[in-house]
Amino acid sequence: MKTPIHLTRRRLLAAVLGGALLGVLAACGEDAPPAAPTVESTASPPSASTAAPAEVTSSPAAQAAAQATEPPPASGPPAGTRLPDIAARVRQAQGDVGILPPAPATASDSPIEVPADLLAARADRLITLSDRDQLSATAWRNIGWKTDFDSSLVHFDEIFSGGVPRDGIPPIDEPKFTDFAEAVQFVAGREPVVALRVNGEARAYPLQILTYHEIVNDVIGGRPVAVTFCPLCNSSVVFDREIFGSVLRFGVSGNLRNSDLIMWDDVTETWWQQLTGEGLVGHLAGVTLNFVPSQLIAFDEFKAAFPDGQVLSRDTGFPRPYGRNPYSGYDTTEGRPFLFQGRMDDRLRATERVVAVDVGGESAAYPFTELSTQRVVNDEVGGEKIVVFWTPETASALGSSAIADADAVGSGVAYGRVVDGRELTFAVKDDAFTDQETGSTWDVTGRALSGELAGAELPPLVHANHFWFAWAAFRPATRVYTAGANS
Repeated sequence: MKTPIHLTRRRLLAAVLGGALLGVLAACGEDAPPAAPTVESTASPPSASTAAPAEVTSSPAAQAAAQATEPPPASGPPAGTRLPDIAARVRQAQGDVGILPPAPATASDSPIEVPADLLAARADRLITLSDRDQLSATAWRNIGWKTDFDSSLVHFDEIFSGGVPRDGIPPIDEPKFTDFAEAVQFVAGREPVVALRVNGEARAYPLQILTYHEIVNDVIGGRPVAVTFCPLCNSSVVFDREIFGSVLRFGVSGNLRNSDLIMWDDVTETWWQQLTGEGLVGHLAGVTLNFVPSQLIAFDEFKAAFPDGQVLSRDTGFPRPYGRNPYSGYDTTEGRPFLFQGRMDDRLRATERVVAVDVGGESAAYPFTELSTQRVVNDEVGGEKIVVFWTPETASALGSSAIADADAVGSGVAYGRVVDGRELTFAVKDDAFTDQETGSTWDVTGRALSGELAGAELPPLVHANHFWFAWAAFRPATRVYTAGANS
């Protein structure tokens, strides 16, 4: 039986999202098993002007809750309902998505052959579906999913609808790029961008655009990649899209786990956890995508490092208010984050930004509150010598309603610190990152600008600037760095 506070929260969410979450949220905690929403199919997608809210069918308990939770008037939810307010603004910013057809898929019984050793390794991790899981799987199949729901690492009550249908937040599949002369007209120097360099080609993906698409399927330096960003977790992660000889196109499933984006691919319709890159449900469950190192830095820092770099264009084919932040104030929210049902780790504030690394089986988190005073941390994780740099100017993409005007939160980056067999120790000198062994100066992208090692590069290290609650949910044993002591 649900407590009154949980009931109130779910009713508010259901009301604000026009019923899209009701089938999942209202049933959780009831005696009857939860079922994912079932949406009546249409022969063709409705136009933006005529799109109607999806019809939802669910368990008897959910239907009863639906009758008790009519949507509020157009003026919106009651004052002070912080979480529904975020959901409503995101939905409004994305437009009236209505019922969208799924992106073309080629799912089949055996679309990709998974190596036998991986199948054997995942066997003990696959769960046996409960009756509740079976009902949810049936409902998802009824709205067109071809996912192999019998192969899953998690029970489906860990998965929540985010309030939009599959690809209701549309990924960018044919990205266009522009030069700095045009980009400076719409990207402020302080704005955060995902900086990616592959085989000598450098590109910047502004969060002002990624916020509205969450995935960019791209090919850079000849390598097919997915550049991803989940605003709810502040998690920007890049993956290689090629796996077992097939190139996947990734989309936004519309679902969340631990408040983090669940992606889907167009070949197997496997559901993938964005923050970890692991297949959760489907033919490729238990398979982990290969990460591609990237940095989340200020646009000015990208321009200085890569004068011939390219910038993702606003010419996406979708009318979106790029530069506006529908999640304004989210990164200063106290208490439990939106749609996060996991255990809260109180070692840090939930939306504290951390430089998160996972090396050699060891996870570590470097809080921005520590980095802002240290600027440089020399450490060892999983047997690898690493360095973390922090720069102060990068604006928050989740603070002010206008990203360009947001408060500075800084950027944290991580690299290996052994170059040509020589271990380096870093410090800040005259506001520059300097190694003590040669006196060479380095920039935030890990390149030596002057000194004996000018032109050298630090080994790239997969890392991200996640919110603490999300990293701790997926890596609960992570070590938290504190100056002078590790915890």
